[in-house]
Amino acid sequence: MKSISPRTIVILLVIFGSLLYVLPSFHIDVWPHKKINLGLDLQGGMHLVLEVEAEKAVESTIERMSNELRRELKSNQIKFSDLERKGFQISLQVLDETGIEKFDKLLDDEFPEFRIVSRKKDASMLTILLDLPDSDVAEIKKKAAEQALETIRNRIDEFGVSEPDIRRQGERRILIQLPGVKDPRRAKELIGKTALLEFKLVDDQHTVDEALKGKIPPGMEILYQVAENRQTRRVSKTPYLVEKRTALTGEYLTDARVNIDSQYNEPYVSIKFNKKGARLFERITESNVQRRLAIVLDQKIHSAPVIQERISGGEARITGSFTHDEAHDLAIVLRAGALPAPVHILEERTVGPSLGSDSIRMGLLSMLIGGLFVIGFMVIYYKTAGLIADIALGLNIVLIAAGLAGFQATLTLPGIAGIILTIGMAVDANVLIFERIREELRVGKSPLAAVEAGYSKATLTILDANVTTLIAAVVLFQFGTGPVKGFAVTLSLGVIASLFTALIVSRQIFDSFIINRQVRSLNI
Repeated sequence: MKSISPRTIVILLVIFGSLLYVLPSFHIDVWPHKKINLGLDLQGGMHLVLEVEAEKAVESTIERMSNELRRELKSNQIKFSDLERKGFQISLQVLDETGIEKFDKLLDDEFPEFRIVSRKKDASMLTILLDLPDSDVAEIKKKAAEQALETIRNRIDEFGVSEPDIRRQGERRILIQLPGVKDPRRAKELIGKTALLEFKLVDDQHTVDEALKGKIPPGMEILYQVAENRQTRRVSKTPYLVEKRTALTGEYLTDARVNIDSQYNEPYVSIKFNKKGARLFERITESNVQRRLAIVLDQKIHSAPVIQERISGGEARITGSFTHDEAHDLAIVLRAGALPAPVHILEERTVGPSLGSDSIRMGLLSMLIGGLFVIGFMVIYYKTAGLIADIALGLNIVLIAAGLAGFQATLTLPGIAGIILTIGMAVDANVLIFERIREELRVGKSPLAAVEAGYSKATLTILDANVTTLIAAVVLFQFGTGPVKGFAVTLSLGVIASLFTALIVSRQIFDSFIINRQVRSLNI
């Protein structure tokens, strides 16, 4: 019994492994259960272009710094008035001479980033206008766009979209392509939700009715709890008078999970704070027992429970008559973090599955026609050797499909073009080898010696040509955008598969054919 060569074992293992990855795409469920992901142009989905309102990030930064300045002024016992944010600037008045000296020192020590826009001293009162340098403002806007991109990417990853395409366009725009999304409205809400979580104390000194008539006490604001009746679809709004000052924000969150209330069998979101957030939450609940604490998300109140006792441990829950999907999405956005600035949709397209089906059909048709032409040419021109090249070509396509499934890459319409190009490149290596073999046969060498010489002399040329193509494909993948990347992926896989099938598979078929059948002449 003849022993099986190591090369044959490698080829059989590669073919077997490739089939394991390819078969699930044809609805044959085998391990490792990985299918080829289809891009937006093939299976349909959502295309969004968002713009980050970076100016809001600057305003939020200025607002936060004005609050810090207010706290420092109070802690240093500096008398002041009219401290407020006006756009990208902070204005205030320092009321006495001693306070002015303390304020100047405070400004130098604690707020060196502030730029003095104007400074006017009148008797013992100082009126000053502060802002941030243009370079700092530009950096805040840049970081807002970058953070928004990462936050949206984290949300989409947890949402479970396969192979999304998320990237920046220009300074503040974000392109999002979500293949296979079945619920565009839910996806848009998940992506666009700012998710700014705040805990605010409800005012128990004044009535909401008076505030609604325009008599809003200083430091207070009106926020609404919005509820929808799922049967009648009617929306009700309940007003609350709450403190403008935020007692605690979601920046201290470490986790958010969906749980089911055992009493009412309704989903709610349980949240957990880090150590600092837990201490703040404990302090707030301890000093405000029997007061209501409003849980506010994007300026909408979800619930306003009464604080019955001090809450330690850093855990709380958000209720609000959620569906399971709503609670799940809320947990996602809380875990991913708040957007640094609001985003709004500039462009929205939904690609239907019929367009994807047409694209797949035409792409596969063009691949089939191109493949048949190549197969026919090789058989007619190189006869038996051409048939061997065609077998290697078929395996080449299987290897590309297995690579797409194994690496969970996305097959796009340009990717199909890359496969079609690979079909031509795959036989190009065989053409070089076959012409070398012909030359060796002409000088009188035996078939086995001619094959040996043909492969050894053509290998270096084939490697040079394919490696340079592979380098170009890698560069396209690294610096290209979505469609270009799809082309680069299949081209890269095709180059690697072509080298394997041309230099190893077809060589093994030649050797087995010549040695086992003891061929004395080679029809090539």
